[in-house]
Amino acid sequence: METQVGGVTLECVRGDITRQEGFDAVVNAANAELMPGGGVAGAIHRAAGPKLAEECRPLAPIKPGDAVITSGQLMSNPYIIHCLGPVYGMDEPSDVLLANCYRNALRLAAEKGLAAVAFPALSTGAFGYPMEPAAETALQTVLETIPELTNVRRIRFVLLGASDLDTHTAVLERLTGGQG
Repeated sequence: METQVGGVTLECVRGDITRQEGFDAVVNAANAELMPGGGVAGAIHRAAGPKLAEECRPLAPIKPGDAVITSGQLMSNPYIIHCLGPVYGMDEPSDVLLANCYRNALRLAAEKGLAAVAFPALSTGAFGYPMEPAAETALQTVLETIPELTNVRRIRFVLLGASDLDTHTAVLERLTGGQG
């Protein structure tokens, strides 16, 4: 699904976050130490190469809701924005912390003058956040943040599974009144 909101193209696609050509930054579902792990963090660190961990080391630790930016290293994307999402049922208030991830990532992108950012579904893997409330928080936050963005013109949600894509598409359609 693709829709226009306030001059920004908002997309939901199924794919691999490490293979987002034409995006200035991809967002990493990071751990507090910004080190390689499983899921998205592991995939991004593998794609970016071992120097990413070296670049991340002095930026750690980060807290839930925080975002930091590094170079993209070996990836085709010039930047990686690392966000620590909340562990569902443990880091509270989880919806506020998750919203902070998206808001802080977009603000970093704007500060760097970036035009296109791709997000995974933060906190929905090992951190256990249920997909539908996560999609609701993510998309609502992005929609609320769009008016602040002067240079970000394309935001993509990259979902691994078909059901995750269906959930995000349904939430986006509901939040935007079905325009798309």
